Amino acid sequence: MPVKGSGLILNEPPAKKSKIQKKALLKAAVLVAFILAAIAVARFTPVREYLTADALGRLLASAGVWAPVAYMVVYGVGVCFFLPGTLLTGLGAAIFGPYYGFFYVWIGAMLGASAAFFIGRTLGRGFASSLIGNRLKKYDDAIERNGFATVLYLRLVYFPFTPMNFGMGLTKVSFRDYFFGTGLGIIVGTFIFTFFVGTLKEVWASGNWGELISFKVFFSVGLFIFSFFIPKIIKKLKKESPSP
Repeated sequence: MPVKGSGLILNEPPAKKSKIQKKALLKAAVLVAFILAAIAVARFTPVREYLTADALGRLLASAGVWAPVAYMVVYGVGVCFFLPGTLLTGLGAAIFGPYYGFFYVWIGAMLGASAAFFIGRTLGRGFASSLIGNRLKKYDDAIERNGFATVLYLRLVYFPFTPMNFGMGLTKVSFRDYFFGTGLGIIVGTFIFTFFVGTLKEVWASGNWGELISFKVFFSVGLFIFSFFIPKIIKKLKKESPSP
């Protein structure tokens, strides 16, 4: 009786196994084509003129009361098209402020992260599992067993956001572990950046430059500087933690 699991199929008849491998290869080719096309559209076509902070700001301004929803959708799609996260996050903080901005940025990032994960899982997991031999299978199994901790750690050390979204879809990690690991792992960095940008935008918009020496501004700058040390702190704590 054939054994199946997470795209890895054992003891299948040669003809059926070849058909499965060809299907997995075709899906992987579609995934690669999608990623290359997304990058090309965002970087080398006239579409890029609409992906600037000014253009996106005008789009959201025209959305009126639906601006938050439009922004979160734009963020989610932008993640899948490899738009810079700093652009999308900074835009949200500048338009909606440090607090609402944080909330909308977090939801938009989660939408994009989830969509990219499912694209990677649907199109690339089968091909990835076919490449996994006995030597690599133990690492794939370990990611599945420790999915939440693995995703959380990589998010806290600021592993590149979009590549990780697609890449995790190629592993055996469950969507639940991926979702909660991502949701918790990006909270700190997202809040710090949106609070920093949103606070400075509020001061600039008010025209009261005396507020630049306020506690809120100094606190936001301090948090922003601290964010650069988070990856080192997390890595140090991980090294010092006792092995199970």
